[in-house]
Amino acid sequence: MSTSQSQASPGRLLRVDLTAGKVSAERVDERTLRKYVGGATLGVRLLLDEVPPGVEWSDPGNHLFLGSGPLGGTKVGGSGAVAVVTKGALTGGIASTQANGFFGAFLRFCGFDGIVVQGASPDWVYLHIQDGTVEMKNAAHLVGKNNFEVNDLLRRDLGKKERQASILSIGPAGENLVRFASIFVDLGHIAAHNGVGAVMGSKKLKAIIVDRGKRTVPLQDRESLSQTAKEIEANTMANKVYAEMASVGTLGGMITMTKVGIIPVKNYTTSIFAIPPDKLSTYSPEYIRRQFRARPSPCWACPARHCHTMQIPEGKYAGRVVEEPEYEALAAFSSLVGIDAVTTTMVLTNEVDRLGMDANEMGWVIAWLMECTEKGILTSQDTDGLEMTWGNGEAIMAMMDRIARRQGFGDVLAEGVMRAARRVGGEATALAVHTEKGNSPRGHDHRVKWLELFDTCVSSMGTLEVHSFAPYALLGMPPVFDDFDPQQVSAVEARIKGAMLFEDSMVTCRFRTATALDLLCKAVNSAAGWDMDVNEAMVVGRRAANMARVFNLRHGIGPELDRPSMRYGSTPLDGAAAGRAIMPHWDAMLANYYHLMGWDKKGRPLEKTLSDLGLADIVPYLAAIQSQDRGS
Repeated sequence: MSTSQSQASPGRLLRVDLTAGKVSAERVDERTLRKYVGGATLGVRLLLDEVPPGVEWSDPGNHLFLGSGPLGGTKVGGSGAVAVVTKGALTGGIASTQANGFFGAFLRFCGFDGIVVQGASPDWVYLHIQDGTVEMKNAAHLVGKNNFEVNDLLRRDLGKKERQASILSIGPAGENLVRFASIFVDLGHIAAHNGVGAVMGSKKLKAIIVDRGKRTVPLQDRESLSQTAKEIEANTMANKVYAEMASVGTLGGMITMTKVGIIPVKNYTTSIFAIPPDKLSTYSPEYIRRQFRARPSPCWACPARHCHTMQIPEGKYAGRVVEEPEYEALAAFSSLVGIDAVTTTMVLTNEVDRLGMDANEMGWVIAWLMECTEKGILTSQDTDGLEMTWGNGEAIMAMMDRIARRQGFGDVLAEGVMRAARRVGGEATALAVHTEKGNSPRGHDHRVKWLELFDTCVSSMGTLEVHSFAPYALLGMPPVFDDFDPQQVSAVEARIKGAMLFEDSMVTCRFRTATALDLLCKAVNSAAGWDMDVNEAMVVGRRAANMARVFNLRHGIGPELDRPSMRYGSTPLDGAAAGRAIMPHWDAMLANYYHLMGWDKKGRPLEKTLSDLGLADIVPYLAAIQSQDRGS
């Protein structure tokens, strides 16, 4: 396929039919763009329209949407991100997750706002998108290669230096349909949640490389947008938490979360990470960046010193180049699995990236396995001779490789912690940390943060739909509430629902724009010539939440799954939340949340709610869901 436009135009999507081996371009009209904006909301709408009930995550009929937003490729910091939306492998419902880097910006420079991938190729392929052409190429030589190797091979084959192209890929885990396989962008950026890499693998699509095209992003008022980008940056730096992240990234989370008792420890068997101060200090940003020879590697248009390329200084992996890990990966391979040696942690965070899996789910899988081993539920005879004891980094390394290749007991673990626990059965099911939909939480002890625990369980996306740093003042809400008040928590969940999803539809880095909902509106107005305000932005985000809910209901994911597993919802025995029990309040919290969301008692959006959001056309789906309920 070839094109000849010299300037990008908004709303162009590239549709790739892997079954037919064809690519085509289509346009999203202005009215639809304003209604759904881009990224998450546009992707959810597409899935709702084109992936009917009965299509499983691994079916060729499932779609994989990769989208930028209206600010992609502009001067707004972190606007090179990409949103990934599909039917996820862990929950069987909507998956919506993002990765930073350059892909979204470069895609727009090539004239597209997004890619719709459908069907499945009979053989492994990759896509090469250039300024004016899209080619589907044989990827046989990339099969079995890890993400770092794919990056090196494609750049060598196509003669592309580091900033001349952006590469999106899956590792061996995605090829082997590991349910928590992720999609990796420019090495250090990961669309991690709900098995999106497994979906890409089911289509035999190994990678997409996008050249830095020569088209300019269409902007209605370039000067105004430039000024707003500066205001967004100033707003970010005025926030103490985000200003610190601009300097040290999320590395500082290890020490902070340990001190406040939110770090996850040994599969929630305790809430206290009893690590000596001298060892804890080795997890500080200062030590890690000095010890591992950090070199800045920022994302598109981002002035922050968040991302770095590093090098393992010693041991059997000495000299290996790695990417600076996020806090959650550090927690997954330290406190969660009983490791207190930072070099071991760094090697493991790098290996899970190379193989192509979500560090969060991997942490919960390994932690569950280690507790099962400690309790004698599983032995080394079950785990291919590996001693899966707390802190055994070499065993973790070996088991991760087995999981990625679905070998031995790794084939069981490749299903994710919920399904692995149910496969083992008995007491093992009571030890697994996950939602009843099938996804695991992010890298915190959510029993200390009820908002995130509740949100993770009621989310339709397979990950968080709201965040603690919502723009409360803009939404007319006090920024402080009782973290352990069930009515307050469930009310906050409903009232801020939409803000984070709007950000995910703009497809900008949360660390640069999370507290600036009004400024994001100002930016998109400069870019698109709209007059959007915060109220309209919230409606966009609420459309995403409600459409995702309807999609999931149609695909058999009902309100009975809006719950945590036994261990995830357990009462802490020690630490900051000792004795705080959420489960006695759970049903009342759900009822309050459903009511405030405009849903019925079964968690189904009311007809009026959908109509008020401009979604009257999907009301018939509700009738079909209700009919199924009566029939069952």
